Formats: sequence, C-alpha cells, structure tokens
Amino acid sequence: MVNVDGKYLQGSYQVASEHSTTEPHPAIQLVSVYLVERGLILEPYEVERKSNEVKVLPQLVKQFAQYGVVFGFDAINTPKNLCGDC
Repeated sequence: MVNVDGKYLQGSYQVASEHSTTEPHPAIQLVSVYLVERGLILEPYEVERKSNEVKVLPQLVKQFAQYGVVFGFDAINTPKNLCGDC
C-alpha cells in the first residue's frame, strides 16, 4: 500500500518587504509518498506554483500502478477522474 499526502512547508514563503534581499514567493508545497509495508518515505515531489497536489497525482499513479500497489489518499485527492489514461 502507498499513502500519498501533500503539505506546505511552514515558513517557506517570502513576503514582499523593503528590507528583503530575496524576491517574494508563495510557500513550498510537497507531495510525499509513504510505502506502508516498508515504513519508507520516498523523495517528495514539489508542486509547481499556482497549482496543487492533485496535479501531481496522475504521474505518481502511473509510476506506481505498474507494480500493482494500492493507493491511500485523503479527501482532496479523490476526484472523479484521477488518471483517465492510466
């Protein structure tokens, strides 16, 4: 079984200020994959700005579906057509 969940990294955003030395940017969002039977967390996938974790799921499903794994998602990751061409 594979569990998938997305999280924002707390404090990873940069707001605009006159004393800032870097450009403002939104918080970093990552999608983590947890292999339940092995107790392993795989390298997280970074979500593109102005997107969300649902956009990353089709590539994850394609990558792991070939191994016949069962996926566990939270409510945001359960759209009607997650991966129409998988």
